[in-house]
Amino acid sequence: MTSKQRKGIVVSDKMEKSIVVRIDYRKTDKRYKKTIRRSIKVVAHDEKNEAKEGDVVQIRETKPLSKRKRYVLVQVVNRPEVVA
Repeated sequence: MTSKQRKGIVVSDKMEKSIVVRIDYRKTDKRYKKTIRRSIKVVAHDEKNEAKEGDVVQIRETKPLSKRKRYVLVQVVNRPEVVA
């Protein structure tokens, strides 16, 4: 059985070896048949502290690592361009 993998944007990287990732998804309203955008925030384990705020990352579901951590960082997909 494979674990769930999701993509999201890093919202916070202030913790040691942890990141907060926002996962956006769409769902259809049952009554009005309109598409609604929703998001959830999850805490993921980042062993090497490589992800920074604003990065698009891929995370994988794992066994509970702490009270709120249920995901682990797989890879940093892309970093935003810094415009000076």
